[in-house]
Amino acid sequence: MKSGIVRFAAGSLAVLCVTVVGEAQQPSHDPRVGLKPGLRNAGQAARHMELVASLPKPAGFFDPAQPAGDPTPPETPEPASTAGARDTTVTGPSSPTRPTLSLNFANSDLAFSGTLVFIGNFNGFNSYDIETPKKPQLFASVVCPGGQGDVSVYGHLLFMSVEQTRGRIDCGAQGVTDPVSAERFRGVRIFDISDVKKPKQIAAVQTCRGSHTHTLVVNPKDPDNIYIYGSGTSTVRSGDELAGCSGDKEDPNTSLFSIDVIQVPVAAPDKARIVNRPRIFSDPRTGALSGLWPGGDHGPGTQKTSLTDRCHDITVFPEIGLAAGACSGNGILLDITDPVHPSRLDEVADPNFAFWHSATFNNDGTKVIFTDEWGGGTRPRCRASDQLNWGADAIFDIVDRKLRFGGYFKMPAPQTEEENCVAHNGSIIPVPGRDIMAQAWYQGGVSVFDFTDAAHPVEIAFFDRGPIDATTLITGGFWSAYWYNGYIYGTEIARGLDIFKLTPSEFLSQNEIDAAAQVHSSEFNAQHQQRITWPATSVIARAYLDQLGRTKGISPAKADAVKAALEKADRLKSPSDKGAPAAAETLTSLAGDLEKDAASAASVDAVRLRSLAATLKGRAERRQ
Repeated sequence: MKSGIVRFAAGSLAVLCVTVVGEAQQPSHDPRVGLKPGLRNAGQAARHMELVASLPKPAGFFDPAQPAGDPTPPETPEPASTAGARDTTVTGPSSPTRPTLSLNFANSDLAFSGTLVFIGNFNGFNSYDIETPKKPQLFASVVCPGGQGDVSVYGHLLFMSVEQTRGRIDCGAQGVTDPVSAERFRGVRIFDISDVKKPKQIAAVQTCRGSHTHTLVVNPKDPDNIYIYGSGTSTVRSGDELAGCSGDKEDPNTSLFSIDVIQVPVAAPDKARIVNRPRIFSDPRTGALSGLWPGGDHGPGTQKTSLTDRCHDITVFPEIGLAAGACSGNGILLDITDPVHPSRLDEVADPNFAFWHSATFNNDGTKVIFTDEWGGGTRPRCRASDQLNWGADAIFDIVDRKLRFGGYFKMPAPQTEEENCVAHNGSIIPVPGRDIMAQAWYQGGVSVFDFTDAAHPVEIAFFDRGPIDATTLITGGFWSAYWYNGYIYGTEIARGLDIFKLTPSEFLSQNEIDAAAQVHSSEFNAQHQQRITWPATSVIARAYLDQLGRTKGISPAKADAVKAALEKADRLKSPSDKGAPAAAETLTSLAGDLEKDAASAASVDAVRLRSLAATLKGRAERRQ
């Protein structure tokens, strides 16, 4: 089947002249095929990455009524040093051996602050101490039901999405019985985590569709405020329950066809409030609120794609003034120069996408990856019979602030009928000179792939387990897989927390892995991307050398000369050493040669040559 990207233009549809052949997944000798099922004793397969730690979910974050399953008992969880929003201690039995079919206790997204990782859960959130990633420890737990539980962190504040109708303002677990109760909460919670073990809810911003996900927007020009883009995907609340809500598509004030912009004053976060509901899906020509994909299939043999009346996920890149919205039936590009009033720059649809789910920019802001969450993440979409461009990633180049389709990527190993598998959350791995991403595929595991060439992405590492159950599809697998300070952290819906490290291979050298590990963040929220810069060190230079050697973009003699110069510089103990001036002069001279070579090199190699030259110059300056 051929596929194309459908572009919207002035109210009419036009087909972008790009075609990609979509082939079904084929049985292979990939070690991920045929893995033994089980919750705690499932078979595992890994290539070029290593599982270094794994912890089960703690007490209070699984259904204590669920039946036992696998004969192998689970690991003993760390004791929960817990304090909920009302300082309620969580107690209960250790994690059972079989997960419930309910998602009410599912792990969801994660965020990082210092040496802590926060893991959202439909029943609250947990924090883990990862100062030693190979020995993570549960730090604190907060029971606060409401799903979906996605979290993000900014300073001493933690934000949490709530969408289910059982959510209560007071974080109570008893639910809400009154259909229009003032006790119900659906929106974005804000916690003060100055004392992580005793977080305090200081604000709860109610929204008409709840908050399925949210995105922090930190505007460098407005340090007094944080903004949150709230994405609600559920049914609209009645106006009786929350004033101003309307699910009528014909109502000019409908709660559909918009997102929520929440302003959070840094000095007074308890005063957080909605300040705009921008109509980012409107038709610029007619003003119609529903101006994008109307829902339905794209013709014979294509997917049925959801109506574009909300965004599932929005990823922002404030330094370049852009955001990418994965908005049910469309992928859209937004100008967020004014974060309160985002405006749409471009939009695309894809006949192979069922539900546009999430977005990730590369570090240069010249590409964006959109994921398709066919089946809401609860169904198998990686079977041998499924097309490789169904439930996959679509990679776009950003040219003149417009989206141009590049190619697809999908985890290539066929999975079973008992494994929910589709594209889900991931993040960039900061290898200089390359675009590399770690991504979760639910029960398809974690995949690491290079998309430097958008048309030809290549998988370079993976980890996978067998299905949770041998005969029944039980929703599980990896919700998110994010790189943070040298490791990949994966939230497993049914099992817990996994931590991985990359290992060298023909696709990724140890120098490149070490170079990525030199990037240290004090905070990380995947939907708020920040431009990464690399220090001018020998490790970074050697990473570029490895890449240029792999593509034959540098002569062996020139590469040897650079290596020798770096080794000489590394032997010096201080800029005052006798050989320091000569070493610096050699590095500077080689940098000049590399810049000349870049003028006639292929585009990707030219960028790497210039980056290597800049690194050598920076390295030389440290010796002067």
